Amino acid sequence: MSNSSNSKASDKLKLTGKLTDIMYIGMFTAITAIFAQICIPFQIPFTLQTLAVFLAGAMLGWKRGTISVLVYILLAAVGAPVLAGLKGGVDKVFGVTGGYILGFILTALIVGGITEFFGKSIPSLIISMTLGLMVCYILGTVWYCIFANADFISALLLCVVPFLLADAAKIAAAVFLVKRLEKVITL
Repeated sequence: MSNSSNSKASDKLKLTGKLTDIMYIGMFTAITAIFAQICIPFQIPFTLQTLAVFLAGAMLGWKRGTISVLVYILLAAVGAPVLAGLKGGVDKVFGVTGGYILGFILTALIVGGITEFFGKSIPSLIISMTLGLMVCYILGTVWYCIFANADFISALLLCVVPFLLADAAKIAAAVFLVKRLEKVITL
């Protein structure tokens, strides 16, 4: 086989890999948008977005998982109805609870980074998702304090404490799903 044939084959494989990446990123962006609609309204809506972010980070890795979340947030910012309650817009993404939405970026980055470095053992998944969620909580709560002119303890009691058990259940569900999915698909 000539060098130009090898080069063309290599270019075709690179293109196929990039297209596959785009497909997975789009798929997890869509999953996040769908999971956002499974919602119980509250001051900060209870949704399954966080579960989708955990899955994106763990299944796609830090780079593709984070890009998936970024695309989701960009879609929301331009007005696509992908947030809880079929909402979108800059005012929602950067509003009083926007820090939690923006915190998803760091959550995906942390989950993907830890699982890429340490593997997808159950302890690694639990630790990565817990740390990612804690960072999201901190960013979101500080953001909320600034925009709502609230003190940190009040913000924690309103925006974090009511969600602790549900978020623990989402971590358990995400760990279960990742362990099941990694047996049947390679992303």
